[in-house]
Amino acid sequence: MQRLIKILKKPITSTFLAIIFGILVAGAILFFSGYSPIMAFNTLLKGIFSRPKYVLKVIEKSTPIILTGISVAFAFKTGLFNIGAEGQYIIGSVVAMMVGVSLRLPAIYQVPIIFFAGMLSGVIYGGLIGILKAKFGIHEVITGIMLNWIAFYLCNFVVDSQTFHKPSTMRSLSINDSGFTTLFYKWKISKEGIEYLRQNKWLSEVLLKTDINAGILLAVVVAIIVWFLLYKTSLGYSIRAVGNNAKAAEFAGIGVKRNIMAAMTISGAICGLAAAITITGVSPHAIYKLSMFENIGFNGLFVALIARTSPIGCILSGLFFGALNYGGNALQMDLGIPSEIISITMGSVLFFVALSGVVPMVANKLAKRREKNVE
Repeated sequence: MQRLIKILKKPITSTFLAIIFGILVAGAILFFSGYSPIMAFNTLLKGIFSRPKYVLKVIEKSTPIILTGISVAFAFKTGLFNIGAEGQYIIGSVVAMMVGVSLRLPAIYQVPIIFFAGMLSGVIYGGLIGILKAKFGIHEVITGIMLNWIAFYLCNFVVDSQTFHKPSTMRSLSINDSGFTTLFYKWKISKEGIEYLRQNKWLSEVLLKTDINAGILLAVVVAIIVWFLLYKTSLGYSIRAVGNNAKAAEFAGIGVKRNIMAAMTISGAICGLAAAITITGVSPHAIYKLSMFENIGFNGLFVALIARTSPIGCILSGLFFGALNYGGNALQMDLGIPSEIISITMGSVLFFVALSGVVPMVANKLAKRREKNVE
């Protein structure tokens, strides 16, 4: 009993139970809609794990969501709701594309400059929200939403411009190939690469049908850096103190306004990095004219909440979210199940995450009952 109580008190237990109950809710909806839940989940798992290509595609789709999740989680630690992560990601994509198209430098310079440009644009966009919050008390949700729309229409303006528009398409020009971070992209289209891949079907499927890049490794590194910053530095202590109680932090001599601006600046930089990784690592290495938001930033909100604002937890929750989104395509193609079932699943998981405080309450009641029985 004592071991059970300890397990129930751990935050990961609440998250794990939330995922299980969310899946059960989705299964019940499938059942009452006339679909077999077992067949649906079997198809979902096959669409994620049955081929190496699928696994790598999940990682590819999850990488930017992991980073925007880390960005949102970092802002949460300061008590800020960075709903503007979507706009920061879009503006990072726009600037990274513009720099990648305009410059033609050796890869050793081109790639870092594109990354820096994406991060700098995110810094400016996120920092603006922080300044308006700190200096004028304007709520970050209001400014975040407004800036999201500005980024949205700016993206469309740039895509349609004569300088960056790719004729007869709905997208921009691709960045120069010296800015690609896709692994083996030159070798796999060379004569030697083509000849070798013809003899190796497994490797051919992996390299030719996916955009393998080092983005996931960068995402893991960013998660570790952010965790270290939050829990092992004085800046992180100040940020968390402001998030826990801004008035008490100010009374203790911690600069609340300064930390709000710092948090939003760093949060924006992470979103900009996510955009730059996508532009350099994923074909067609361009941006599209948007008819609706891409939801990379908004999905980061889900990832951060499921991870309970843990930077390291965002890696696992981002992979989980990416797997559901990618595997959901198999449900629609193979069984004709509406893709909205994935949204229902994620919504259910978040609902139970919101109720995660119930689990520790149950653990405390069990502990009290155990103490009474012992007496």
